[in-house]
Amino acid sequence: MAVFVAVVDGGSLSAASRQLRTPLATVSRRIADLEAQLHTRLLQRSTRKLSLTDAGADYLAACRRILDDVAETESAAAGEYTAPRGELVVSAPIVFGRLHMVPVVSEFLAAYPEVDLRLQFGDRQVNLLDDHVDLALRVGTLPDSTLIARPLGATREVVCGAPAYFAQKRAPRQPRDLASHACITFAGLASAKAWRFRNAGAETTVPVHSRLIVDSADAALGAAIAGAGVTRALSYQIADAVRAAALRVVLSKFELAPRPVHLVYARQGRLPLKLRAFIDFAEPRLRERLIAASLD
Repeated sequence: MAVFVAVVDGGSLSAASRQLRTPLATVSRRIADLEAQLHTRLLQRSTRKLSLTDAGADYLAACRRILDDVAETESAAAGEYTAPRGELVVSAPIVFGRLHMVPVVSEFLAAYPEVDLRLQFGDRQVNLLDDHVDLALRVGTLPDSTLIARPLGATREVVCGAPAYFAQKRAPRQPRDLASHACITFAGLASAKAWRFRNAGAETTVPVHSRLIVDSADAALGAAIAGAGVTRALSYQIADAVRAAALRVVLSKFELAPRPVHLVYARQGRLPLKLRAFIDFAEPRLRERLIAASLD
């Protein structure tokens, strides 16, 4: 059943093989064995894609319910509903994870000695089910989904540069002034050719010259602090640098609406105590850290 669900979710036998870390031939054989056992075809195969038969769609829904029950039963047998114990996998953006998640996790581990925690930091958005993640921190508007979201607050998207850079080149007063500045763009946050702002209640886009394009927020901030130009960042990323006078925020009155920050996790039956304990522990602490890093 687990192999069948993985094939459907992945869209192909090869995708399921990669996800399950199982040879492709084994995946194919298990699907064939399952169809033989049920005396019916579950999947329609073509050269381009797999699709469910009517029987397959009904069987898929039953499989999901059964597998959820099995997972819950195993968690109960392992004691995850009697005391916080076991392993948690938590995902967060790189800079937020380094600055804010690590200190909170360190406190949590000291308070809950029977819980082990694996942190995954990355600026791409993970799929909780496919990547086997229990809880993720998301920055930005959430799409409609089956995930449960716990709001933590919001963070501003700001333009900043080093005082030394602005001593050599006059700080921009209007977004259009960026045309004459060396810009540093983190590809995960903004376009390398144009940045968006809000002016008189409406969004506007201005062209920029990205003399440096990087693939991590840390790299963009490091280059800005070194005086290489101006960059876009989220307020929690630069709060310490602003307080230390290593960076200066400009164009504040043209900022876009703040980005919401949430903790998200998959909808499930009984919530394991290890996850409930972490949410209850981390939520107020992360909310306080966001407020402290708001630059207001």
